Amino acid sequence: MSEKNRAGKRTARERLADEREKQKAAERRRRTLIVASSVVCVLGLAAVIGVVAANSGKDDSSDKAGPVVAPSGALGEDAPAIPVGKDGAKSTLTVWEDFRCPACKAFEAAYRPTIHELTGAGKLRVEYHLATLIDGNMGGSGSRNAANAAACAQDVGKFPAYHDVLYENQPEETDDAFAENSKLIGLAAKVDGLDTPAFRTCVEDGTHNSWVAKSDQAFQNGHFGGTPTVLFNGKNIYADQSMTPAKLKQMVEEADQG
Repeated sequence: MSEKNRAGKRTARERLADEREKQKAAERRRRTLIVASSVVCVLGLAAVIGVVAANSGKDDSSDKAGPVVAPSGALGEDAPAIPVGKDGAKSTLTVWEDFRCPACKAFEAAYRPTIHELTGAGKLRVEYHLATLIDGNMGGSGSRNAANAAACAQDVGKFPAYHDVLYENQPEETDDAFAENSKLIGLAAKVDGLDTPAFRTCVEDGTHNSWVAKSDQAFQNGHFGGTPTVLFNGKNIYADQSMTPAKLKQMVEEADQG
């Protein structure tokens, strides 16, 4: 065999070896992406169990002290919720959320304009259920304190605006900044007419903490996979990978016409 032929065969083997290494590297990247996506996008059953485990060694007396004081206009005994939108709307969006939850913030950023449009038109009613999942997973009390502050805002009809402000100013998941009442009161200044002595007292006293704890218990009892959990007329649409704001709007419009 000539030197030229031997060199050609070596080159072919090298090319084949290189190609195999590229394929292996691509497969490793694919698996890494799948794992990373699962970690980022899904708060699984283990996370829910972690709520109980993480809280078991904490002093949560502040959550349960005193009577359950529901915010103005709140719904439900077993599954407390804050309603936004017209009572007679033919479509209802049920949202289980946590103000420290990054996935909740992503949902809000994507769907907020559409939800505002539909609730403003009287075609959609949204029922917000507040959970404290991240407090249990990461430690701290920011989920609870932010939920209490949002309930305080509901008392004076400012929940929708303050709800949006909280997500627009959400700290990193590991940063329990919402545990500081001064932070929550400072953000109230972004909502016209909210930063009042009554609101400050409600936030500082944790007036609705027991109500928030009851709402979180309802979330745990529901055995949901994580936050956000979003139901359209009882059907889970957050798990629908084909769902978009435009598709949601179409569903609401069709229900309204029907």
